Amino acid sequence: MRANMTDLLIKLYDLPGSGGCIQRIESQGVTVRRARACEKSAVVDWVRTQFGRGWADESCVAFGHQPIACFLATMEGGIAGFACYDCTCRGFFGPIGVSDSLRGKGIGSALLVRSLLAMAEAGYAYAVVGDAGAAARFYASVVKVQSIAGSTPGIYADPLNLPGNENV
Repeated sequence: MRANMTDLLIKLYDLPGSGGCIQRIESQGVTVRRARACEKSAVVDWVRTQFGRGWADESCVAFGHQPIACFLATMEGGIAGFACYDCTCRGFFGPIGVSDSLRGKGIGSALLVRSLLAMAEAGYAYAVVGDAGAAARFYASVVKVQSIAGSTPGIYADPLNLPGNENV
């Protein structure tokens, strides 16, 4: 059973500029871009392998939006990381994940900022990160966040307890 964790709120009208963190990873040979429809199976399979069925299911939903609500970090023709929004609920950011071997290089920060800017461009004023848990420190290191009082257990209450749903 997962611990109850609070949701986070991010003001999309108060975001840092995207240039810095994206330029830093581009200088390391990483590109951040919106996923393409023809990449759906490859992305969902990669997410399933790296992070489990729950996040794969959520990333699949991102491909049902137009424009696609999934960003990729690519490197040497492969996926280094991904970030999605509007999957669990409209206005929710996540899931987000970076390959274990590439963590700590700024890829997650670039994916987060690029995705949040896309949400702002789509007209959202706020983004919610549901059940952030230990990742709350990551979010707070990149953008300003606020805990949402009374948000426990939140949208993820009563999850199915099935193998492969560990990240749901």
